[in-house]
Amino acid sequence: MRRERIPHLGGARAVVLHKPHPSLAVLTRQLAAIGLQVTECWPEPNADVLGADFLFFDVDLGFDAQFPWQAGEAPMPTIALIGSEAPGRIEWALSHRADAHLAKPLGQSGVYAALLIARQGFEARRRLARELEDLRAQVAERRVVVAAALILAGAGASESEAFGRLRALAMSWRVGVEEAARRVCAARSAEVKGGEADGAARR
Repeated sequence: MRRERIPHLGGARAVVLHKPHPSLAVLTRQLAAIGLQVTECWPEPNADVLGADFLFFDVDLGFDAQFPWQAGEAPMPTIALIGSEAPGRIEWALSHRADAHLAKPLGQSGVYAALLIARQGFEARRRLARELEDLRAQVAERRVVVAAALILAGAGASESEAFGRLRALAMSWRVGVEEAARRVCAARSAEVKGGEADGAARR
């Protein structure tokens, strides 16, 4: 039976964005025992927050202006500290897409699990965002290729001939098909603008 490797978190930096409270000692003790360096701040995060490996933030008294990023776009794994079950507070917490949460009052366990869950959730979201960006780029490239083929087909060529011309242009220019397509579209755009300028000058 293969044993799973337990992630090592020692040396990681955690920022706790929460109003000073005696119960926070429970959290800081657990974080220190795991090996994290802890910084507490309120109501604004300090300058170190952008370099933190984890962020714990208070849901009960938190507000959007606390964060130097848009809601749900934290550049590190986040753990929400939730005490209130008011719908508005829960909705606010959801808008910030916390990767894990801990219920208040904080207990003597659960922090290590929250850290691992938060990191895995954050990495999964970041991986998905990269994949979506790659897909958008691919779609954009295909649109450019199709647009270039339509331009070339407009010169009397069939669809297959237009794509063949585009591939031939790419080979002659020693670039990829996508780059050749961008050049064809740019040239047509320049022609259109030039024609519009000539027309305006004649008027």
